[in-house]
Amino acid sequence: MIKPTISNPPSLTRAQWVVLLAAFGGWLFDGFEIGLFPVVARPALLDLLGSGGDVRVGLWMARITAAFLLGAAAGGVVFGWLGDRVGRVRALAASILTYSLFSGFAYLAQAPWHLAGLRFLAALGMGGEWSLGVALVMECWPERWRPALAGVIGAAANVGFLLTGVVAEIKHITPTSWRWMFLVGASPALLVFWVLFFVPESERWRRSVQAGIAHPVREVFGPGLRGRTLLAIMFASVALIGTWGSVQWLPLWADQLAQAQAAKETAAESAAQAAATANAAHAIQREAEAAKAHAQVAQALGAIAGCLLAPWLGARLGRRPAYCILCGSSLVLCGFMFRAVTTFGPVFLVTGFLVSLATASFYGWFPLYLPELFPTRVRATGQGLSYNFGRVVAAGGALAQGRLVAAFGGSYARAGAVITLVYLVGMVSIWFAPETKGQPLPE
Repeated sequence: MIKPTISNPPSLTRAQWVVLLAAFGGWLFDGFEIGLFPVVARPALLDLLGSGGDVRVGLWMARITAAFLLGAAAGGVVFGWLGDRVGRVRALAASILTYSLFSGFAYLAQAPWHLAGLRFLAALGMGGEWSLGVALVMECWPERWRPALAGVIGAAANVGFLLTGVVAEIKHITPTSWRWMFLVGASPALLVFWVLFFVPESERWRRSVQAGIAHPVREVFGPGLRGRTLLAIMFASVALIGTWGSVQWLPLWADQLAQAQAAKETAAESAAQAAATANAAHAIQREAEAAKAHAQVAQALGAIAGCLLAPWLGARLGRRPAYCILCGSSLVLCGFMFRAVTTFGPVFLVTGFLVSLATASFYGWFPLYLPELFPTRVRATGQGLSYNFGRVVAAGGALAQGRLVAAFGGSYARAGAVITLVYLVGMVSIWFAPETKGQPLPE
């Protein structure tokens, strides 16, 4: 089948909408995959570990999160390089197939290290999909649409994150019922065939490869782009450490708080009342699972709002002031969340919404700013490497969070209060970067 190409005409075409729809679907399922494990983690690990409570769960959650982040970092480089060499569309299809299949295989996991390995392999595809989708859409759509598209890109992943929470609301995930979620995570494989046969290739990319064979990894670390690459890695690292080192743990924290509260209420009943209450332990578990799902839904709604807000701020105020504001807001709101909120309830959910609005807003800012730092011939590699190398650093943050949780006796809040101080680094480092507001994408 001959697919149409795009040459950035003045009015929007059917081909451009097809590109956006395909990328939106990829990002949505990417977000579902990201949201899947925080919901599944505690019941799955309690089942696989058998004993040890939240201290052991926290340590394995940190290890598996680190494996996921390292996989995403490697995938961003590998699939970004592939996208610059063989085209955005074919590499995009390969990345979606990768994360779908290995997510589905997690259904068969029999030990925590099985989950760690499969999350690493699934993350290879997720890391690649983000950079390829961003490059394809930004190159195919008119430049005046960049701020709006950046918001759509960030929001799409968080719609998937929301979908995970909704699924968990409908059917609670327990230590005896968690594997089926990974089969749902395999469903994006169906998207691959549509991408391959119907999504047009970027005409900007076609023109860039006609000028000569690119050496993207060598070039992004060469004299002309090295400074931009290192700064982009710094900005991604700050946001990703905040997210994966603490905010992604909110569903586990909600689970822990709700279970503790329900256990206290049950213990406060008289012996007669307790005996009359059938399946008290199961009731406690159901409350905890519902709390976790509610927390994830609140987070996802806040993240969607933040991803739509951030590129608007970047377009109005400039890329650098917007990033500084996002860091400052995240620092203040996380400080309140982890230091002042001590029980699960409406305050937890509202604060979780606001925390996610601030901390996830970076994922609407990155699709706006990162493509503006790199020329077309190395764009997928440059933004993929920068964003995903930040995940390598964030893997260290996740491991540190796990150790802090253990050191603080299973307290997710005290550990999160320490990790989120990283936003101070972002508030300073952004002023060393170039301002790209009002400039066209570099060719």
